[in-house]
Amino acid sequence: MTGSEYTAAVTKPSGQDPLLTVVLPFFNEEKYIGATLNSLAAQKHRPDEIILVDNGSTDRSVEICRAFQKNHEDILICIVHDPRPGKVNALETGIRAVNSAFVAFCDADTYYPPHYFELAMRLLSMSDGDLVGAIGIGIENEPDSFAGYAKRLKGAIVGILLACQCHSGGYGQIFQTSALRDVGGYSRDLWPYALEDHEIVHRMLQHGHIAYHRDLWCKTSNRRSNRKSVSWNWFEVMLYHLTPYALKDWYFYRFLKSRFQQRDLMNANLRAQPWQSQAEI
Repeated sequence: MTGSEYTAAVTKPSGQDPLLTVVLPFFNEEKYIGATLNSLAAQKHRPDEIILVDNGSTDRSVEICRAFQKNHEDILICIVHDPRPGKVNALETGIRAVNSAFVAFCDADTYYPPHYFELAMRLLSMSDGDLVGAIGIGIENEPDSFAGYAKRLKGAIVGILLACQCHSGGYGQIFQTSALRDVGGYSRDLWPYALEDHEIVHRMLQHGHIAYHRDLWCKTSNRRSNRKSVSWNWFEVMLYHLTPYALKDWYFYRFLKSRFQQRDLMNANLRAQPWQSQAEI
């Protein structure tokens, strides 16, 4: 961490421990991050703190974050800077600043509906202690459209039937902080490659279950279809689904690690933004 800017306008009630912190890393997201931050401010269950981690942006992203911070002094907001290339580095830095019971990871190009954290916290509070997280289902269409509802329903059903796998992205993760730290958290030493969102879920499942719900959704930007060059291929996807949990260590740390190293699919390569040269959709 190379520096921080902190707003301390919010005073927590004496003796009340923080429940939820949002960690949002970003790199050159000036076209999207404003709308994402507004959706976080509109939550029915507001997070106790929002930690914005600048991963070396060269556009107006930080300026937009500062304006959001200034205009929302009723929310505890921290802006930190980690110029080391790679989302996993930014996440690692953000996690170190968390002191709440739960941490939510959000992406700068994603819309979170007002009920998002309210439902996630309800799901986690209803647990008998075996839940270590809840994961929001990413959709691209309107949530009540046929395609949107089908994606939400599929995500919820698959999350139950294949409970020992990850079925969504890092944009929709809410984890128990203590369990996350027990497994080492996001770390470039443990997993510096792409697909870090699935690998962290594998480690979290060693401590308990993950909840999915058809109404726990978030709307991602449609630019994500351009990520195929820095992701897994169809064979690796199929083998992931077919590999039993008892062999998932082999899958990640021998099979997938070796293949990602050969293709140079390091986490820092996710900084490539091919849509920047394309017309806005």
